[in-house]
Amino acid sequence: MTERQKDRPWLMRTYAGHSTAEASNELYRRNLAKGQTGLSVAFDLPTQTGYDSDHVLARGEVGRVGVPVAHLGDMRRLFQDIPLEQMNTSMTINATAMWLLALYQVVAEEQGADITRLQGTTQNDIVKEYLSRGTHVFPPGPSLRLTTDMIAYTVSHIPRWNPINICSYHLQEAGATPVQEIAYAMSTAIAVLDAVRDSGQVPQERMGDVVGRISFFVNAGVRFIEEMCKMRAFGRIWDTLTRERYGIENPKHRRFRYGVQVNSLGLTEAQPENNVQRIVLEMLAVTLSKDARARAVQLPAWNEALGLPRPWDQQWSLRIQQVLAYESDLLEYEDIFEGSKVIEAKVEELVAEATAEIGRIQEMGGAMAAVESGYLKSQLVSSHAERRARIESGEEKIIGVNAFESTEPNPLTADLDTAIQTVDPAVEARVIASLQHWRDTRYQPPFNHPRPCKALEKLKEAARGTDNLMEATLECARAGVTTGEWAGALREVFGEFRAPTGVSSAPVAVPAEEGSALSEVRRKVELTAKDLGVGKLRFLVGKPGLDGHSNGAEQIAVRARDAGFEVVYQGIRLTPEQIVDAALAEDVHAVGLSILSGSHAQLVPDVLERLRVAGATDIPVIAGGIIPSGDAEQLRAAGVAAVFTPKDFDITGIIGRIVDEIRTANKLDPLEVPA
Repeated sequence: MTERQKDRPWLMRTYAGHSTAEASNELYRRNLAKGQTGLSVAFDLPTQTGYDSDHVLARGEVGRVGVPVAHLGDMRRLFQDIPLEQMNTSMTINATAMWLLALYQVVAEEQGADITRLQGTTQNDIVKEYLSRGTHVFPPGPSLRLTTDMIAYTVSHIPRWNPINICSYHLQEAGATPVQEIAYAMSTAIAVLDAVRDSGQVPQERMGDVVGRISFFVNAGVRFIEEMCKMRAFGRIWDTLTRERYGIENPKHRRFRYGVQVNSLGLTEAQPENNVQRIVLEMLAVTLSKDARARAVQLPAWNEALGLPRPWDQQWSLRIQQVLAYESDLLEYEDIFEGSKVIEAKVEELVAEATAEIGRIQEMGGAMAAVESGYLKSQLVSSHAERRARIESGEEKIIGVNAFESTEPNPLTADLDTAIQTVDPAVEARVIASLQHWRDTRYQPPFNHPRPCKALEKLKEAARGTDNLMEATLECARAGVTTGEWAGALREVFGEFRAPTGVSSAPVAVPAEEGSALSEVRRKVELTAKDLGVGKLRFLVGKPGLDGHSNGAEQIAVRARDAGFEVVYQGIRLTPEQIVDAALAEDVHAVGLSILSGSHAQLVPDVLERLRVAGATDIPVIAGGIIPSGDAEQLRAAGVAAVFTPKDFDITGIIGRIVDEIRTANKLDPLEVPA
C-alpha cells in the first residue's frame, strides 16, 4: 500500500499556556516546530471567569493553569509571529468566549488576515461549567444568549470557525457514565440549536451551516472498547437528531465532528509512570475505528496528577500520537469494527439508554431547566460517589493505587521539584504591573485607543436590548477594554449565578453496616460531638480562589454528611475572608480547603492567618488538592493540620483523620477504634 492511500492523520494539539503571553507564545512556536498541527490555548482562571489579574479573587491564580489575557495587547503578544490565517486554533474558553474571540479577530485583522479564512474553535459550552468546571459567570439565560449571538455572528462573518465545542469531557471528569456523557451533551446541543433557531438571527435555510459548524469535545477513559462504542453511539444519535428535529438533509452537515482530550480523572499520583499506558489505551478508543475517529486529539502528560507538565512531558504526549499515526498501519484500513456483533450490541444499548435520558431531560424543560433545578448536578455527584465507592472497596482496581502497590523507586520522580513545571510566584506581580501600565497608557501613542467608557456603555445598552452582542464586544476590544471591564459591564446587566452544588440531594454511596469502615467513623463522629457537648460536629468545606473543579470537595462533603457531620458547603469561588466569616458564623469544628489550580501556597496561609486573628486557632484546617510534597511540608509548617492529595483515595479514612484532628485541636484523648 502506498503512502498516498493512507488516511490523513487527525489534528495533533497540546493544551498549553501559562505564566504570561510572551512565555506562552514561545511555547507555541516551539510546539509547532516539533510537528504539532494545531494550537490549543489554555487560559488562566481570572481570564476564564471575567476578572482582571488585580481583582481580589484572582490572587494566587494568575498564569497558573493557563495564560492571562486581559486585553488586546496580551492577545497580540500571545500570537506574535504566528500567522493566524494559516493556523487552526482551539480556545478553551466559555463564559468569556465572545470576548476572547473578539480579541482574536482584531489581532488577525491587524495581521492583515482575511477573517473569513480563520479556522479554529471556541469551546463556548456554558452548561458543563455549571456542572463540573465552575467557570460560569452569568445566569443560564444570558449565557445562552451570548452563545447564540456568537454562533449567529460566526456563521455570517467567520464561516470556517467552530463557534461552539459542546464539551462532555468535563462531565466524565465529574463522574458521568457513558450514557450520561452522551445524553447531557446532546441535551446541551438541543438547547443551543433551539435557541439559535428561535432567535430569528439565522434563516431556516442556513441552519445546515449552523449544524455543520457545531463540534464536540469528548472524553475517552481507559475502558476503551466501551468508549469507542460511545463514540459510535454519539454519531448515530447526532445524525438522527439533526435530521428529525432540525430537518438537516445534507449528510455532510450532519456528520458528528469531535475532538478529544483523553481522560485525566484516571491519571494517578501513585506510580505515575502507569499513566503513559493509560493515555495510549485511551487514545486508541478514539482512533481505532475509522467511522468514529476523532478530528483532533490532545493527550495529557504522565505527570498531570503531580502538577504542571513541563515542555518535555508535553512533547512525550505529542510523540505518542505521532508514533500511532506515522509508524503503525492504523490509517491504512477501513473501519475494522464493521460487522462486529459485539460492538453493534453495545452501541445499540448505549443509543437506547442515552435516548431515554435525553427524553427525561426534555420533559423537564431541557438542559437549562435541568441545570437550574439541580437535577444534572446531583446525578453527576452520585455517579462520581458510586465510582469512588467502587475504588475504595477494591471492586474497581486502579493499578498502583488499590492494587499492585509495591514499587521500585521511581527515577522519573526522584527529584519531584524538577519533575513538574512551577510557575514563578513573581509572575503575578509582573502581570499586574503590565495590566496597570496598559490601563494608564491605552489612550496614548502608539495605540491611541478611544476611551473605553463609551464602548462599555454601548455594550450595556446592547445587553439590555436584543441586539447581537458581538459587534459591541468587538468595539470594546478595539477600544482597549480589559477582560474584567467587559465582564463587569455584563455582570451589571445580567447579574451573576451560583450553581447548585448537588451535595444535599446526592444519595448515600457507601453502606454503613455494622463493622464497616463508615460505621466506625460515624461512631467516632458521634462520640466526639458528645465529648464536645454539641449535637453534631460541623465541618466547613471551602473552595477559595477561582478553581471551579469541585468534584473532590463535593465527594468529601457528601461522605462527611454520611458520616454524621453537619456540612457547610457553599460551592466555589470564595475569598479567604468569606470562608473564615462562614466558619465563625457557623461555629464549625474544622475547615477543609480544596484547591487544584496551584493557588494553595497563597490562599491557605491567608485562611490560617485570618482564623488566628479571629482567635479561632482551635479550628483545624485541612488542605486537599494537587499539592506537591514540598508545598505540603510548607503548609504543615504554617499550621495546616493535614494535607491530602489524589493518592489519598480512601475518603472514609480521610473523614476519620479529620475527626482525629478535631479531637487533637480540642485536647481530647485519641479514640480507640478497633481496626
